[in-house]
Amino acid sequence: MAMSCKDGKGVMDNGKYVRYTPEQVEALERLYHECPKPSSIRRQQLIRECPILSNIEPKQIKVWFQNRRCREKQRKEASRLQAVNRKLTAMNKLLMEENDRLQKQVSHLVYENGYFRQHTQTTTLATKDTSCESVVTSGQHHLTPQHPPRDASPAGLLSIAEETLAEFLSKATGTAVEWVQMPGMKPGPDSIGIVAISHGCAGVAARACGLVGLEPTRVAEILKDLPSWLRDCRTVDVLNVLPTANGGTIELLYMQLYAPTTLAPACDFWMLRYTSVLEDGSLVVCVRSLKNTQNGPSMPPVQHFVRAEMLPSGYLVRPCEGGGSIIHIVDHIDLEPCGVPEVLRPLYESSAVLAQKMTMAALRQLRQIAHEVSQSSVTGWGRRPAALRALSQRLSRGFNEALNGFTDEGWSLMGNDGMDDVTILINSSPDKLMGLNLSFGNGFPAVSNAVLCAKASMLLQNVPPAILLRFLREHRSEWADNNIDAYSAAAVKVGPCSLAGSRVGSFGGQVILPLAHTIEHEEFLEVIKLEGIGHSPDDPMMQTREMFLLQLCSGMDETAVGSCAELIFAPIDASFADDAPLLPSGFRIIPLDSGKEASSPNRTLDLASALEIGPTGNRASNEYSANAGCVRSVMTIAFEFACESHMQEHVASMARQYVRSIISSVQRVALAFSPSHLSSHAGLRSPLGTPEAQTLGRWICNSYRGYLGVELLKSCNEGSESNLKSLWHHSDAIMCCSLKAVPVFTFANQAGLDMLETTLVALQDIALEKIFDDHGRKTLFSEFPQIMQQGFACLQGGICLSSMGRPVSYERAVAWKVLNEEETANCICFLFVNWSFV
Repeated sequence: MAMSCKDGKGVMDNGKYVRYTPEQVEALERLYHECPKPSSIRRQQLIRECPILSNIEPKQIKVWFQNRRCREKQRKEASRLQAVNRKLTAMNKLLMEENDRLQKQVSHLVYENGYFRQHTQTTTLATKDTSCESVVTSGQHHLTPQHPPRDASPAGLLSIAEETLAEFLSKATGTAVEWVQMPGMKPGPDSIGIVAISHGCAGVAARACGLVGLEPTRVAEILKDLPSWLRDCRTVDVLNVLPTANGGTIELLYMQLYAPTTLAPACDFWMLRYTSVLEDGSLVVCVRSLKNTQNGPSMPPVQHFVRAEMLPSGYLVRPCEGGGSIIHIVDHIDLEPCGVPEVLRPLYESSAVLAQKMTMAALRQLRQIAHEVSQSSVTGWGRRPAALRALSQRLSRGFNEALNGFTDEGWSLMGNDGMDDVTILINSSPDKLMGLNLSFGNGFPAVSNAVLCAKASMLLQNVPPAILLRFLREHRSEWADNNIDAYSAAAVKVGPCSLAGSRVGSFGGQVILPLAHTIEHEEFLEVIKLEGIGHSPDDPMMQTREMFLLQLCSGMDETAVGSCAELIFAPIDASFADDAPLLPSGFRIIPLDSGKEASSPNRTLDLASALEIGPTGNRASNEYSANAGCVRSVMTIAFEFACESHMQEHVASMARQYVRSIISSVQRVALAFSPSHLSSHAGLRSPLGTPEAQTLGRWICNSYRGYLGVELLKSCNEGSESNLKSLWHHSDAIMCCSLKAVPVFTFANQAGLDMLETTLVALQDIALEKIFDDHGRKTLFSEFPQIMQQGFACLQGGICLSSMGRPVSYERAVAWKVLNEEETANCICFLFVNWSFV
């Protein structure tokens, strides 16, 4: 029997069913958006604060929230499945097109094989050489037909453009180039796309097909703006624009690319770019170099640049059903490898390197912007994604400028000290200094009137770039001089400052504060806080015990074939304005044998490295040792310093010695990572880290079993190694914190790191109280005595915060004391069940 409730109250059926009024639903929805999993105390508080809910039992409200969460979960799952279905449909279409192209290629090869076999059978030993020439020449004429010369008139340029379009389409969807799958790339709904590299063609080429959630015109607009996403692009000048009768445009472009290392020259391109719309509505942007043989417009050589050739390349963008676009990208370049040192030629002859730097970079930029459009407009530290991308671009561009040191930007060479291992450049141009001479929040104006750069390159053997970069990022104290850091920061912040070499400062460690990352986590933007830097009581300008670095990190994926690793950073003021002056310094490590790299994707340098102990770990180490002999890379270092012109000789001497000390440190690290050293230490694990991690994992499991009477792990084996591995891969977030006045985290499994959005290195700088809101902190403090007396406590679900400030909901949590062998408390462990980002 239903019970009717008047005055805005709901309809109740003996407490079993409640039909809520619109006002009641609105009140519940407001609370749901604030807290999807309210505690019983919060639900009772809601009933007291909302009289319209007074007739509803707290249990019924609890059921309403459970049902609401279930509906939200179903809605998100339905939305996710629809998105996956659209992706799979588009990928299926791409794969069918790829299958058709491969069938055409097979037919073409079968035809050519029969053609040459027929001529081989009919050719006798008595046949003159001219007959053989006719066969080969006829084949060449078939593959590369000769075109009549054109002129620089609009009609001549249109002829070149139409020919470029036809050749590009034959590469994008036809059989003009033999494509093979990019190593390590597998197509799927969550992959970047179908990526292939050329085999046996002139120059280097790469092709990619993918689905992006942007309209074709927006895709073309982004891709044509090369400096915004191609990190090696110095400039693109559009010298002329000609409209065509079919509604397209022809542009004459001059493009310059930075040199990737100090050992090679920069290159430039003189190109024609043709934009048009095909009959089926597809948008095409294709480019090619203009050469003298075409009798088209010419561009004289530019000093310090090697003229490279862009073979027919471009983008084919087709609208996709349900929104978005299907895109085909082809990059085909001849980088003139004969003009570089022989040791670097593999870099210029690798299609995998081209795929990573250009083809996949274009797809990643499109996916990143599409993701930003669909998500919140504000990210970490209250900055918009476009502003963060601009900061990343400024770091990368500033590093490239220092690395190349072009004279037209004001750089000039300083004399050396008798050794040419480190090159010193000086720049006093007003444009370079304009960004530095700003007034900061501390009131001191910067008056530096010169920028000095020290740079060097070195060849590395047997050290994968990703592993070395990870070491440089996580173990800064092993190579950095805190006094030099302090001098750099002070020079940028407050102008004139005496050299800090004689000062005594304590290195208090670094704190990595995540700022942003790309969708695939191949690039990270972060703020590094260095504590205890340059403390000097007799100099007020150097009394600050904290300095900040804006840091860009990329290339830490060991499985990414052809990817270079970069660590670029610049001192910033504590105000951290978007237009903050940046003097980037850092490292770039480029693999020279990208096709041979086969290192383990799970190797790390911290506590988690103990997950590979035992037979599995030894096998990974052996695989690494077997392949490490063929890993070669070139490492380039560049450091910038702001100084006054009268101190430049003094600063140059300091910078030269600093870079040499870094080279020495890198060589020492490389030696430690050599195969002979690694085999004696079971991979890259620290001898102290391995037993420590095993022991902690055993203590966590034993204490959980002792206090709660159940096993923490589903398959709890006796071996510490398997326990630790199961703990690391546990689906729920598990993290330990110290027993101090202000508890800080000391360990977390993979789910815990994902939940806190941090790394094992940065984890140890996060305090326990920082991840809870006021209500969560009160609950935790009230339960803490029970945890210490009883040994454990079960906490109700609620909301906590990641290190980047994102709210995280969890269904429930369990806290327990972790006891060591002596039955004394070592730390407190937390288990967060069914957590998710709100």
